[in-house]
Amino acid sequence: MQQRVVRPDSASELLTPEGCFILESWNDESDPSVSISRARVEPGVTTELHSLEVDERYVIVSGTGDVEVGDLPPKRVGPGDVVVIPASTPQRIANNGGDDLVFYCVCSPRFRPDAYRALE
Repeated sequence: MQQRVVRPDSASELLTPEGCFILESWNDESDPSVSISRARVEPGVTTELHSLEVDERYVIVSGTGDVEVGDLPPKRVGPGDVVVIPASTPQRIANNGGDDLVFYCVCSPRFRPDAYRALE
């Protein structure tokens, strides 16, 4: 891995089938241990129930939502909260506020599309 500063191109933000917008911040084969993406969920949207075959953490930046992770009861989250999601754990998040819910997804090892499992 080499030293660098990476600035994601906001024009590459994509709407995923699960119902949120994703902007890859860092997902590089040269660093297989981690990936980082920014997720954005619009008001009134609940993402599809899914799991990943990697460990994931949500770092909430702005907005509020209700997150469901595995067997835990739904939990209200907001800026500064970290949601820890072990591999293969069912998860979804709902934006219950009036503004976009924005959070970073930190995956280890790095996220690959074949790690995604739709559960609905």
